[in-house]
Amino acid sequence: MSRTIEKLSGLVVVTGGSSGIGLELAKRAARDGCDLLLVARNPMPEAVAEVTAAGAASVETVEGDLATRDGIVALLQAVGDRPVAALFANAGAGEGGLFLDQQWHQIAQTLHTNITGTVALVYNIGRKMQERGAGRILVTGSIAGHIPGPFNLVYNSTKAFIDDFCIGLANEVKDSGVTVTCLLPGATGTAFFERAEMEDTKLAKAPKADPAKVAQDGYNAMLKGESHVVSGFMNKVQDTFAGLLPDDLLAQMHRKLARPDGS
Repeated sequence: MSRTIEKLSGLVVVTGGSSGIGLELAKRAARDGCDLLLVARNPMPEAVAEVTAAGAASVETVEGDLATRDGIVALLQAVGDRPVAALFANAGAGEGGLFLDQQWHQIAQTLHTNITGTVALVYNIGRKMQERGAGRILVTGSIAGHIPGPFNLVYNSTKAFIDDFCIGLANEVKDSGVTVTCLLPGATGTAFFERAEMEDTKLAKAPKADPAKVAQDGYNAMLKGESHVVSGFMNKVQDTFAGLLPDDLLAQMHRKLARPDGS
């Protein structure tokens, strides 16, 4: 049975921990005095400095691409036999533009990062949590998963899988001592739009949530053992309407927001 805790303790694994929501989540675990294992594709000296300053008991890093088998294996080997108190599965990728105009390697990168890598880590680390009867998993989904996403199609579709996967898994493990929480933000002030080459869109130019606030919402929900949380009042409103409006209308609305200006 899930239970509320006041703070985390022990080893916390954070994927996509070099910046944005992932780094903010790591800083919250650091303030609880946790040992941190940060995972990202590139070196992350600034992230290490920030979580160290925030109070982390220790900080390790793994440079690896979680879209690949090698990246997943490298992370699991770094964890070894140590019990993981919490897994923050935050790594994600996406690209804007028309699906049929994109390069397959970009599409595959998003699919394998957002789905294959995430599910593989939840499976491998979650099984050991279940054996111990303790552990918390926090996955970064998105309200985009509830909206058909022209011009950001693969990202939205992968988040639809993740959002549903987390809710289902939370139900499966509800009596095991393991909790699964899905954090569902909307547009957030991270490097996502730049990396996705979507800077010339209405989505990118609209006001965005503070990643620190988003992370705090997710962290609080995880401590309470909640299955999911939508971060931000307007995102809650948008998510509610997404469940009421016809999918064709949602797709047309998203098209106007995600299509490059002038195209």
